[in-house]
Amino acid sequence: MTLALVVLLPFIGALVAPLFAQAGRTAIAIVAAVPAILALAALFPLWENLSQGEVLVQTYEWLPALGISLSFRLDGLALLFALLILIIGILIVLYARYYLKPYENVGKFYCLLLLFKGSMLGIVLSSNLLLMLVFWELTSLVSFLLISYWDHKQDARRGARMALAVTGGGGLALLAGILLLGKIVGSFELDDVLAAGDLIKSHELYPITLTLVLLGAFTKSAQFPFHFWLPHAMQAPTPVSAYLHSATMVKAGVFLLARLYPALAGTELWFYMVSFTGMATLLVGAYVALFKHDLKGLLAHSTVSHLGLITLLFGMGTQLSAVAAVFHIINHATFKASLFMAAGIIDHETGTRDMRQINGLWRFMPHTATLAMVAAASMAGVPLLNGFLSKEMFFAESLALNLPGFWAYLPPLAATLAGIFAVAYSARFIHDVFFNGKPVNLPIYPPQEPPRYMLIPVEILVFACLLVGIFPAFAVGPLLYSAAAATLGGPVPEYELVIIHGFNLPLFMSFLAFFGGLIMYTQRQRLFDFHDRFKALDEKAIFEAFVTRVAARAESVTAMIENGSLQRYGMLLFISAVVIVFMPLLDLGLSIGSNGLSPVDPATAVGAAILIISTLAATTFHRERLYSLILLSVVGLMVALAFARFSAPDLALTQLSVEVVTIVLLMLSLFYLPSWTPMETTSFRRWRDALIGLVVGLGMTLVTLAILTRPFSSISEFFLENSKPGGGGTNVVNVILVDFRGFDTLGEITVLAIAALGIFAMLRNVVLKPTQGDGKGHAWSRDAYPTMLTQLSRPLLPLALMVSAYIFLRGHNMPGGGFIAGLITAVALILQYIASGMEWTQQRLPLRYPAMLGLGVLIATLTGVGSFGYGYPFLTSSFTYVTWPVVGKFELATALIFDVGVFLTVVGASMLILVSLGRLSLKLNATDRRA
Repeated sequence: MTLALVVLLPFIGALVAPLFAQAGRTAIAIVAAVPAILALAALFPLWENLSQGEVLVQTYEWLPALGISLSFRLDGLALLFALLILIIGILIVLYARYYLKPYENVGKFYCLLLLFKGSMLGIVLSSNLLLMLVFWELTSLVSFLLISYWDHKQDARRGARMALAVTGGGGLALLAGILLLGKIVGSFELDDVLAAGDLIKSHELYPITLTLVLLGAFTKSAQFPFHFWLPHAMQAPTPVSAYLHSATMVKAGVFLLARLYPALAGTELWFYMVSFTGMATLLVGAYVALFKHDLKGLLAHSTVSHLGLITLLFGMGTQLSAVAAVFHIINHATFKASLFMAAGIIDHETGTRDMRQINGLWRFMPHTATLAMVAAASMAGVPLLNGFLSKEMFFAESLALNLPGFWAYLPPLAATLAGIFAVAYSARFIHDVFFNGKPVNLPIYPPQEPPRYMLIPVEILVFACLLVGIFPAFAVGPLLYSAAAATLGGPVPEYELVIIHGFNLPLFMSFLAFFGGLIMYTQRQRLFDFHDRFKALDEKAIFEAFVTRVAARAESVTAMIENGSLQRYGMLLFISAVVIVFMPLLDLGLSIGSNGLSPVDPATAVGAAILIISTLAATTFHRERLYSLILLSVVGLMVALAFARFSAPDLALTQLSVEVVTIVLLMLSLFYLPSWTPMETTSFRRWRDALIGLVVGLGMTLVTLAILTRPFSSISEFFLENSKPGGGGTNVVNVILVDFRGFDTLGEITVLAIAALGIFAMLRNVVLKPTQGDGKGHAWSRDAYPTMLTQLSRPLLPLALMVSAYIFLRGHNMPGGGFIAGLITAVALILQYIASGMEWTQQRLPLRYPAMLGLGVLIATLTGVGSFGYGYPFLTSSFTYVTWPVVGKFELATALIFDVGVFLTVVGASMLILVSLGRLSLKLNATDRRA
């Protein structure tokens, strides 16, 4: 339960924090920090066991038949990332308190930040790959909202769209890769996948599986050629950049590489795909960073480069490359988050991020300058700072690669060259911003130090850079070892965390990178002139052009299909249905099978004749809308009788209730429409449509005969046998809905609730003027609420509610249940609105239907979640028998509570839609009165 709580706490905070927005920025910041503090307190007692190599797994069954469980796993790697997410998250909350302007929507910001924090924790702590994928997609969605937080800026909206498109596309590839992994291993549980590394790598599906998984990782971590989205995401507020794009979200991709390292690494395909992608990203990001004038642009491209470094290390496959990758993940998160915060402070105090303007800030902001320079030195790999240690390990591992011929020199050369560029762009960050003359036309002048508490997060992170750089074994030794052991999935090779390993080739490469970078920076003008010779590649313009072209193509295809004609849509739908259904059944032979036809009794024949005649009549008189509606109601009634005739009383009751609600809905709609429709189609189209109808009808008849007159096995026997012992009810239909297929029902009522809210929102501000009569010169009756109807309807309400309660309570063992009871209640309530009017009914029944909807879905969901407390899968029901006075022995089932949720949702959805339609003319009357 501990791990599930750690993931859940930020989501709870996301609901609670916005409630404190009116209390001030300090209050909401404190509330937003509490979930992370509680999560750290929950994880602290587990460290002792993890340091000894133990792995904590907590599993709650969700959908075991699909291999989906709510399982969480904590090992050294997960703990490392969880600490980064939580600790840096707390610092970001404090930093954002002073960064955001008083007039900005801080409730929205902290809500989204906490949602993102919970999603990231879900990724790193998930033990089920499908569950991890859910959180993976949540990070993409929430990051889209965070990047576009300043939605008044076009660049922010476009950057958010680009990030969502790239990472969302990678998420689809990852979904396919995970499904293939599950197919190969036979399980989606992480322990099973990691243990099946040999099986996966020897399987014929390994190449495509690896490619798909890597696509997901590369797009998330901005690897070449998908790196372009990250710099454009810097239009987000700086707290978002510091958190998502340096410490958390972009680390999700490299986390995936580390997480699946034992299962997927160790092959030539892994080596070439991961190493060369990482190397290209490392060099491209480092090169471009040097020429960026925007402060966050420089940091963004340097982030891309460092992510490439980590990816390259995971791809190398040398003895300590994975250890070095994990070490650099820690170091990069600390110095890059502090640099982004420093950049935000500079932007906050000067009004610009253009390094051609923000010169000489040392005189105005010495405290901020000192912190930023230490963090930038760590990014450059200066000794006594954490970046130096992991970069030196990177140099050592690049030398350890045993490649043939010239290829042996490529990794060390690339590593050294990237190190030179890193020193050069770090030197530019330090010199151009804090020295290099005086500020030039600053929007805010003179700049000054930020509020004291805004610097505390930067100070803590910079102190971590120094602490790890000087005392690495003490500061991160145990955590790094535990994370490396979890990454490798076995024993960790010997290594030593010290400031310097003696005068060796890696140290020489470090000095070469340092002095080479300084020399490169002194020659920066020549480099700028060389760079300016080439036309700049505008990734945003390319992406926007691609999106525009795809949208145009989609519009042209849509225009070919959609022309606003329901007849065309129906024709395409029916023809597609015939083709799709017919093709697989041709081999079956579309004829009467060995079982033969059942005899037809007179009552069934009469009912079928009435059904056919009513259908044909409704089609023939479709222009007379009221007549057509009456004929449709006859069709619905005959279908209900057919269900009753063939021993499906539940379906009959449901059909009858739905038919009443539907007819009332259509009557309300017809009130705003003319009573008849003019002839609009040609005779050719009418004959064409008739022919299509005959073909489709004949085709479905043949398909039905072919299937039902042949022997077939049905799952119904299982439900009949297990309904009573497994679900505690003799009404098999209801037990299926609330127990065996309860998850389907939960999804259906959720969709119903969403549809009702959508209709409510769509009609909220709509005003329709009803017709003045029936279209034939007859005015509507002035008696809107006839006395007879009013007097009859009022005593019917308690009677209908009593019937509804009876139908509801008996549903588990006899025809009935929450859905039917909800429809009966809705019919009873809408009758009061029709008979007595909106105002009269609303005064006496002040029901809030949107709240009823939400309550219904919430009750149904909580009923399912409650089973976790007893160690059972989601929505597992239970039942028992109790003896009540007078009543005697009585059955109680938890499914009854679930049915309450269904009942409330059906009532809320039906009434919300009907009342929204009924209010349209009232709005018009209110408008007329105001006029």
